[in-house]
Amino acid sequence: MPRIAKEYKECDQHEKAYQSQDAVFVARKRAIGAIRQKPMRWTKNVGLGIKTPDIAIEGNYVDKKCPFTGNVSIRGRILKGLVISTKMKRTIVVRRDYLHYISKYRRFEKRHKNISAHCSPAFNVKDGDVVTIGQC
Repeated sequence: MPRIAKEYKECDQHEKAYQSQDAVFVARKRAIGAIRQKPMRWTKNVGLGIKTPDIAIEGNYVDKKCPFTGNVSIRGRILKGLVISTKMKRTIVVRRDYLHYISKYRRFEKRHKNISAHCSPAFNVKDGDVVTIGQC
């Protein structure tokens, strides 16, 4: 059975524009004796063996790029890396280390790539954490 939020909470308002989820009509009339009410927060299961966090279900943030509460689907590659920067708002920088083969010397050399990735407010990420990111 899917988990739903117990009650409606006003979304966090930190921007100039009014923040609300696209899939939820905030000003609906709430029936007093209704048997089953729709939840006031829209969430989805992204699949791939990833469980929807409780903060995404019961929280009050609005993020249109969040895979659990926004309009984004995860498809393509799933990558792992080390977080090296969390200085940007809702964006992290992930470092991916790999080995590149040099055929002339028959040896490998170390290389790396830095990838910027969106980080949902449902996750509390710090520098040095190993994270899994997905293309969308």
